[in-house]
Amino acid sequence: MPEGDTIYRSAAQLRKALAGREIIQSATWDRLRDSPLARLAGRTIDAVEARGKHLLMHLSGGGAIHSHMGMTGSWHLYPAGEPWQKPARNAALVLTLDGLQAVCFTPKTLEYLSPYALRRHPHLVSLGPDLLAGEFADAEALARLRSVDDAPLGEAVMNQRVVSGIGNIYKSEVLFLEQLDPFAPVAKFTDDELRALLAAARRLMLRNLDGRPRTTRTGPGGRLWIYHRSGRPCLKCAGAIAMRRQGDAGRSTYLCPQCQPPRR
Repeated sequence: MPEGDTIYRSAAQLRKALAGREIIQSATWDRLRDSPLARLAGRTIDAVEARGKHLLMHLSGGGAIHSHMGMTGSWHLYPAGEPWQKPARNAALVLTLDGLQAVCFTPKTLEYLSPYALRRHPHLVSLGPDLLAGEFADAEALARLRSVDDAPLGEAVMNQRVVSGIGNIYKSEVLFLEQLDPFAPVAKFTDDELRALLAAARRLMLRNLDGRPRTTRTGPGGRLWIYHRSGRPCLKCAGAIAMRRQGDAGRSTYLCPQCQPPRR
């Protein structure tokens, strides 16, 4: 699933290409043909923003296109007449502008939100503080972490209602860098430890907004400290990296048992 920095970069690219431009035609998957998404001709894209892992295109007259990429979704931009990199059957929405097409492929969520729905959308209004916001609400993020004190830390930081933007890669990398046990409940950690965790996550994500391959370290051994390195030597202590499944979705969590000992 794309991390918050990926969605932020996508929003920036789409904003640069689309903001202020009129939609000439919109086409959707068959199952969305009765949606307002199929009738956007004449509307102008006023703004594009990322909210955590959600992407919003605000339209003239109010309302917005809301998309969430899930595991496989993506937005592509193509000059008119250029072949697409993905099959047309995977195109959920095609926005045609003068000389340009914006195509949304295989999103988890794609919908039109009226101004009323935008203000009350359950997923959007419940989002925790965005780690990539201009001013990060760290006190609120800490309070939200404390509200799920019984949750394992690795699950809590992935809960977008607690703090928005962290995905599987940053979860493993940041918890490793802060030497915190992903499987211990939040209650086992001090406020200072949680503040440092949030600050490290924000720092790493901001550092990765330039579009280059995601990097959490430099030097020999690769761009990442532990993600996808199960069974290989830890780059700090040389012990073996482990991978364990975590949460109802069984997502992978990478850790170094020596650097991140169990928190009792």
